[in-house]
Amino acid sequence: MLVSPAAERSQASLLSVLQHMLEDQSNKKLFGLELGSGTGQHVTHFAQELPFITWQPSDITEESRNSIQAYIDATKVQSVLQPVFLDAREPWEKWAGLPQSSCDVIIAINLLQYSSFNTAEGVFKGSGQILKQNGILITYGPYAINGMITPICNETLDQRLREMNPEWGLPDIDVLRQLAFGNGLRLERMIEMEESNKCLVFRKV
Repeated sequence: MLVSPAAERSQASLLSVLQHMLEDQSNKKLFGLELGSGTGQHVTHFAQELPFITWQPSDITEESRNSIQAYIDATKVQSVLQPVFLDAREPWEKWAGLPQSSCDVIIAINLLQYSSFNTAEGVFKGSGQILKQNGILITYGPYAINGMITPICNETLDQRLREMNPEWGLPDIDVLRQLAFGNGLRLERMIEMEESNKCLVFRKV
């Protein structure tokens, strides 16, 4: 079981966002996909508090998928499926065999800043196909706005990420908004979160 201190710190506030965005559907059975599930801390925490959602966790690395399975086993949650390999850069038809319009919610937590632009494109292209009408895509992390990065801690983070991999770095919200628009999604809400992060809520129209 891998442990991410950042996941530990953010899971309560992210749960609050999910609860708020989905409270009017808590009487239904929903299906959620997590892209880049990482350790598995988030998805198992959400599953314990939101039993009306069946979650499909995913990650590109075997190490992460093993950790996710370990959290599923340890928490004994019934509403989290076995983790699957999913590379968001690939066409949606290769997204673990998920049918078109099969998801009510897709979440990507601290994924985009560690990804190439091709991955961001893939996230929005795939979400535009996989989400049901009126479904939501929630992305969480630090962002640039109109090419500007604030505060200084995020600027430092962006520089460090680009040193690690030139294709990484804080994505620009306006660029994501345009990607979303081109794939049938609109940016509905931008929620300020702890540690200079934001939640972006995109809705399939």
